[in-house]
Amino acid sequence: MKLFIRIIFKIFLILAILVGCATTEEIKETDSVALYNQGTDFVEEGQYDRAIAYFSKAIEINSTYAKAYSNRGGAYVIKGQYDKAISDFNKAIEINPRLANAYNNRGFAYLKKNQHDKAISDYTKAIEKNPRFAEAYYFRGLVYYDKGQYDKAISDFNKAIEINVRDAEAYSKRGLAYGKGKGQYDNAISDFTMAIELNPKSAEAYYNRGNTYFRKGQYDKAISDYNKTIEINPSLAEAYNSRGDAYLRKGQYHKAISDCNKAIELNPRYAAAYKNRGIAHAEKGQYDKAISDYNKVIELNPKDADAYRNRGKDYAKKGQYDRAISDFNKTIELNPRDSGAYNNRAVAYFYKSDYEKAWDDVHKIQNWGYKVHPGFLKALRKASGREN
Repeated sequence: MKLFIRIIFKIFLILAILVGCATTEEIKETDSVALYNQGTDFVEEGQYDRAIAYFSKAIEINSTYAKAYSNRGGAYVIKGQYDKAISDFNKAIEINPRLANAYNNRGFAYLKKNQHDKAISDYTKAIEKNPRFAEAYYFRGLVYYDKGQYDKAISDFNKAIEINVRDAEAYSKRGLAYGKGKGQYDNAISDFTMAIELNPKSAEAYYNRGNTYFRKGQYDKAISDYNKTIEINPSLAEAYNSRGDAYLRKGQYHKAISDCNKAIELNPRYAAAYKNRGIAHAEKGQYDKAISDYNKVIELNPKDADAYRNRGKDYAKKGQYDRAISDFNKTIELNPRDSGAYNNRAVAYFYKSDYEKAWDDVHKIQNWGYKVHPGFLKALRKASGREN
């Protein structure tokens, strides 16, 4: 959605010598409007520095020009200069407290600064000034979504859709709140489908619907949506990685690796793609390649417990039990309730003939209700000479 609502003015420049009544102040006001309109044109052309210069000149001529402050603030937002933007929106609101768009745009600046409560306050004020302000409902819904308040987010997206039934973005974001937020996957798919009907070129809607099918275990449908996402946006690394993950779940490891390669090519710091490629390599018995990928995941994200656990399992498969135990230790340090890591460490201790430590790990996870494999328990009992 655009940050600006363009105001079109018809400018009638009437010379004082002809009408005999134009004052100097009236001419200045006309000049500031012309500058404002030129600034707005530059915004629409993506020439934000020129836009700011023209809005600034309009303000210099007319220091009470609220809309010029508001639109200059919007240009600052686009440039990522949020504090300057907020200062301009403050001034616009001071001059004209009923300027709903200034509240809305200031809310967006606060949103970008992760000051969610201030953003909500501003969107609420924008709605008070203009109860039919669909954009303010939409953005407030986004903030509620970011805060994990999914019911409130859905309520705001509902209102945005009620005001503008063809708002594809509102359907798409409501779909996220239903699916990723509340686990209501069918509602989510319905919303993403509507978003696609309204905007068939929405890579985001296809991608999110694909993710929802993935969560439902419908991997072929997910792959179909990821295909469409990539067709629309071939540079979206996440789509390749997600399709690779779907291929991974289907046991198509070569295709999974190919997609992860592409995701990494597009984004060399994409930890999730390295992790999925590592899993695919491990499933193919390529443990050294898998370990190399997990090394990269850990380099990019030293707090990724899964990467340590997976690398530990592959070290164990190579018979390198000390390294495996070290990785399981790190997994448990990062996630003390990871039953699988304790189980894997118990197996590694078993192969090192350190049966007491193996039993300690087994007992711990059994007390948590974890079902240890009966075959491993039988082998541990026989090797240790004890029942438990």
